[in-house]
Order: sequence, then C-alpha cells, then structure tokens
Amino acid sequence: MKTILENDHDFICDISAPCFHMLQTPEIEIIRESKTQVSFRQGENLTKQGTYASYILFILKGVAKQHLEEGGKNYNLRIVGEGEFIGLSTVFGKHTFNYSTIALTDTQTLLIEKEALEKIIRQNGNFAFNIIKRYCDQNDILYHSVRNLMYKQMNGRMADALLYLSTRETPTSGIFQLLTRKDLAEFAGISTESAVKILKAFERDGLIQLIDKNIVIKDRIQLEQIAEKG
Repeated sequence: MKTILENDHDFICDISAPCFHMLQTPEIEIIRESKTQVSFRQGENLTKQGTYASYILFILKGVAKQHLEEGGKNYNLRIVGEGEFIGLSTVFGKHTFNYSTIALTDTQTLLIEKEALEKIIRQNGNFAFNIIKRYCDQNDILYHSVRNLMYKQMNGRMADALLYLSTRETPTSGIFQLLTRKDLAEFAGISTESAVKILKAFERDGLIQLIDKNIVIKDRIQLEQIAEKG
C-alpha cells in the first residue's frame, strides 16, 4: 500500500467520478479534506474481514475481488472495479469490514473517512439515494451467492459463477485472465478439483472454451439453463 500525493506522476484527478457530480461545492470540499489517495499492488488486501473500519474505499483504477472467510475457507462474493465503493456497510452503523478485498491488479483508491461520507448522505438526498442503491445492489449479490450455496448443485453453481464473471469487463484483459482455478472454485463454493472437472465437462459439451487461464463462453443459453435449474 502506498499513499499518492497530488504532485506524484500517478495521481488521478480524484473527484471526477459521476457519483460525485451531484455534490455541492462545500460537500466536495468535505470529501477532499477527508480523503487519501492510496495505491495497492496486485495481491494486496484493500480490506480485511473483521478489522476496524474508519474509512470506506472508492476504486479509481483497477480490479479487486471480495470474499468471506469462514471455517478456514474462502467464499468469493463479487468483483469490484472502477467507480465502485467498498465498505458501505460501515457508514450505516457497522464498525468492522464484513469481508476481505484483494487487488487482482494494481489498484488505486480513495480512502474516505466514513464520518465525512455520512455527513454528506444526511444532507444531500440525491447522493444519499445513489449510495443506498449501491448498498442494496451489493446486498442483492450477497443474497444471490448465499442462495446458490444453499440450493444449487455444483454444476449450477459453476454455471452461475461463469455467467456472472463473464459480464465483468476489465480495462486491460478478460476477467478470467486474472483468476486462478481456485478463485473460480471459491466463486462457486466448491473444491478446486471439482471446479476443474466441471470446466472440462462444460468444454466437452461445447458450452465453453478453455484457452490457458481464459474462458470463452460458447453457449450462454445452455449455461443459463444449467444455472437456473441448479
């Protein structure tokens, strides 16, 4: 982790994201005074589950994955990228991070003091609506992940994971290039060995094509049927 100052060559103009456009000038100044721009190298933790959270993160550049750590196992929840917040639950009364977040690429973020964001949410209705919607969208992904783990068989879980991941674009390469087979298994909530077998079976059936780490979806309709039936 490295703090980036305004005179550093890799500093990013920081309050230019669309979600900040609805702020008034005094509110923008609150954000500017309460934020720090930080870069994380690939593989570093942006957040650690269970640790105290005095700030939320806003991704300026890069891609990361979020996961739960339970019983010695990891369960991948979602991919986060440019323009997304991490740790919104800490603004609404939660004092620790609910999950860990690991950089899949070199990632630049804003660390914003959560008290500053809470103050703006209380006084700017349009911005508050945007934040609450983002928070609800994140919860929907979590509920979907839990439902998959509870009710779907392994093939259904893997199909669902592949469909979700295939919709996540990255600036430099396909998302599958950034993930190991273990990562894929943790998105599906299965063992790495089972994930590899299912991927090979999907390829034999013409649903996907495996090209080294990359995965190309060949028959999305049938994958959707497998994901739906579970």
